[in-house]
Amino acid sequence: MSGIGDPHRGDGNGWVWCAQGHRHWGRFGAAGLLLTDGARVLLQHRAAWTHEGDTWAVPGGARDSDETPVDAALREATEETSLDPSGVELDAEWVDDHGGWAYTTVLACTRTPVEVTPVNAESTAVRWWPLDEVDTLRLHSGFARAWPALRALIG
Repeated sequence: MSGIGDPHRGDGNGWVWCAQGHRHWGRFGAAGLLLTDGARVLLQHRAAWTHEGDTWAVPGGARDSDETPVDAALREATEETSLDPSGVELDAEWVDDHGGWAYTTVLACTRTPVEVTPVNAESTAVRWWPLDEVDTLRLHSGFARAWPALRALIG
């Protein structure tokens, strides 16, 4: 993972256009962490000022040039929430490829309950949601499109 003093730190921040003509955040793509305990998922309520703010999605954001999707997802989750990544078990990756830009959702599970809180201004809340209630939320459009496939991967 990139760290403080790393010359690549933050070099992924910026808007790009994909082959489908969409504008996306993340010069090298983006990634997020979908954490589950098997019955629930951990979601972030995005601050109003963020892209598609006041919606629910996974903690995530732009990948830096030297990061794998897993590295970026874990970094973003710990920048935005109090999650201790040592307590999660990585499971799978799901890629939403737009041609020239992709969002990778990293699925992970926890075997023990974890309490997580927001730690920066990008989140107004972080909450565990029962799998069957996710569809009732106001979701970020990208997460809403991905949710059926992600839900199927959770089982």
